[in-house]
Amino acid sequence: MTGDSSRGGHAVVAGAGIGGLLAARVLSETYPRVTVVERDALPKGGVPRRGVPQSHHAHGVLSRGFEVLEELFPGLGEDLVAEGALVRDAQADVRWFNDGYELRRAHSGLPCLMVSRPALERYLRSRVAALPGVEIHDRSEVLEPVADGDGTRVTGVRLLRVNTEPETLPADLFVDSTGRGNRGATWLRALGYEPPGEERVDSRVVYVSREYRRRPGDAEADAYVVGASAAAPRGGVALSGEGDRWLVTLFGMNGDDPPVDPEGYHRFAERLPVPDLHRLLVRLEPLTEPRLMRIPVSIRRRYDRLDRFPQGYLVFGDALCQFNPSYGQGMTVAACEAVALRECLAQGNGDAAARRFFRRAAEAADVPWDMSVGGDLRFPFVEGRRTLRVKLLNRYVARLHQAAAEDSEVGRAFLWVANLKSPPQRLFAPGVLSRVLRRPSAAAAPPPARMPAESR
Repeated sequence: MTGDSSRGGHAVVAGAGIGGLLAARVLSETYPRVTVVERDALPKGGVPRRGVPQSHHAHGVLSRGFEVLEELFPGLGEDLVAEGALVRDAQADVRWFNDGYELRRAHSGLPCLMVSRPALERYLRSRVAALPGVEIHDRSEVLEPVADGDGTRVTGVRLLRVNTEPETLPADLFVDSTGRGNRGATWLRALGYEPPGEERVDSRVVYVSREYRRRPGDAEADAYVVGASAAAPRGGVALSGEGDRWLVTLFGMNGDDPPVDPEGYHRFAERLPVPDLHRLLVRLEPLTEPRLMRIPVSIRRRYDRLDRFPQGYLVFGDALCQFNPSYGQGMTVAACEAVALRECLAQGNGDAAARRFFRRAAEAADVPWDMSVGGDLRFPFVEGRRTLRVKLLNRYVARLHQAAAEDSEVGRAFLWVANLKSPPQRLFAPGVLSRVLRRPSAAAAPPPARMPAESR
């Protein structure tokens, strides 16, 4: 990887999604020229586009991700709030329901950004496009990376622009940020390299989302998060967003899919582990029809374990690790990868920076991947190795959710870890551990019975 701006350099990023834009922002500090290539026609406003089908659904920017976005794009929060987004406290302004228990609300010191995926992407795209030396080309597809004669270094990409013949675009660095549908394995084999090993987990999740009108006073919180449990493998979220809207996403697992007809959608919400989200929906005015998305398998590609890899080539974002979106980790992990890339480039040493980046990106993914996989393995229909550590941790977290219903300090510790602001060890600090273990187990004290929503 060459990145010495005194000698010139050109970086090409495939994909203008959140990951590609974050990569381009960091690369612009080192490379005088950065070209972002996107096969979609990019919209002018903050609306969904075909290449990001998940953009219709609720997205979460964890507190750590918001912190990084503010660092890379100063003023981001203030700008987005001026456009209708919200910045709220993750514990005081959100109603969390885990295993049927409502987390006790209090001030957490964790600011969270409530904004739709299309609006966030539009904002980042405008900021990146304004950077010196950065160009964004839509309706242009990277067909494959191009290497030198002996195949040891990528020197450019074969590019297909709309209504033209394929051309070769020279590059000192190529970054694959093409998301879940990436062709990394095919590209590597064509260059004479073996693709990385993969870790896969299929949570069998189906999302259905719908937008509703948001009016002052129609709810006692700015967001609702209802987690699934082994006893009730379904959940949902309702997030306030720009345009005076609620974006509501319901999800089911293992064939228990939310219906796409409006009446069935509300009946499904009535079957959630708690009635609170359904009670909200019956008060709201729908703005759209329900939209369905089948969530692909979660995949972690272990580029950090490869012995051979071409120089001048990086993989970023969902192309590196795609998470179960139920945990809202993807955009925040991409932000952490951007920090890792920035630090690796700052250390110089040419092509050694690529190997350093894959190691650092793996470290950034370790905790959220373990959290999401461990959470998925609570469900008996999810295939995977349930180690003693995973079993004990899931039992402990179940008791933690019970304790957090009464103890805001326990809830605060959980949210700091879930938002990637504290390491998991915080959940086992003496002060938290004692508060959790002094209560009876969740099996001995199930969640309090709740009246059906329609009878309240």
